[in-house]
Amino acid sequence: MAMETKNLKVDLLCLGARASGLDKGRKAGAGPAAGGMFLFGGTVVNVPTQSWFVAQSPYTVEAEDGGRYVIKREDERITEVKFPQAKFQELKTKEGIPYYKIALLHGANCLATTTIQTCIYWNTAKRCKFCAIELSLKSGATIAKKTPEQLAEVALAAQKLDHVKHVTLTTGTTSTPDNGIDHLLEIASAIKEATGLLIHAQFEPPKDLRIIDRLSDSVDTVGIHGESFDREVLKYVAPCKAEIPFQHYVDAWKRSVDVFGDSQVSSYVIVGLGESDESIINGSKLLAELGVYPFIVPLRPIPGSLLEKEKPPSPDRMRNIYEQVAVILRDTGVSQKKNKAGCVRCRACSALPDFE
Repeated sequence: MAMETKNLKVDLLCLGARASGLDKGRKAGAGPAAGGMFLFGGTVVNVPTQSWFVAQSPYTVEAEDGGRYVIKREDERITEVKFPQAKFQELKTKEGIPYYKIALLHGANCLATTTIQTCIYWNTAKRCKFCAIELSLKSGATIAKKTPEQLAEVALAAQKLDHVKHVTLTTGTTSTPDNGIDHLLEIASAIKEATGLLIHAQFEPPKDLRIIDRLSDSVDTVGIHGESFDREVLKYVAPCKAEIPFQHYVDAWKRSVDVFGDSQVSSYVIVGLGESDESIINGSKLLAELGVYPFIVPLRPIPGSLLEKEKPPSPDRMRNIYEQVAVILRDTGVSQKKNKAGCVRCRACSALPDFE
């Protein structure tokens, strides 16, 4: 059975794949944890492999002769699959810190790191329920704060050994007025100087939006994540974000588009938190009309996070949303293809680029 790549991608994002005996990927962290990167059909997918619902998935990954791997659905062979291997992750710094504790390969060719692996909201009632930022720190999979020197060194190795093309920098929110942006800037400058790679930075919008302008010399694209357009849902799932007026997000997106350009600013939009399809589609239209890319992802219930027992949305619901938002993107001219760096360019966690 020939299955369209984009449809298979949505299925895998929502249902996961049972991968017995394979390395199941990273367990926690701020980003796309509890999964593995799958390459097939000209796309890349970050597939859940560790969450509880994966046991119910009709999809499995199996090894074949000659070191090949295939995706099967109920024993029917669907496609061959490759897993990106990163040579740089085997190296260590002079102090003996493994590179994989500093940054990881995401997708096919993106180097990603959480620059500050702690967040002021973590041990409070305001913490984002979908996040696992400090769990990977607790498990020893990473270090609390990465230095510009460390990341420049790792980025250079990743560029040379693994042909990495761009970098994603994120951060837990800090207690300083810049929300962690100044540390992102120091790191971005060091990486840019060492490698010239294109760089994406993600942060909570600071009170003083002029702080965003500081990033313009060394950062190419930014992510300011609204997560949900349903304020009630947001209050429950990400109380710290719900405290920031929505208009402040809009102003931050506008300012960022002025600084970085059309399609270079993005916002994660999570499906499956209790919102309506309508809120996602209307919200995505608002983003696209501002020149912001709505990076729509199904909820990823990460083991250890406060939403670990939730179930992702159905593949049919995701496909319907992706199809409608793809039309909005065509009408506004916002496109994944224009984006220079980061999650939107990587596209492993969202199938929206595949529907464009």
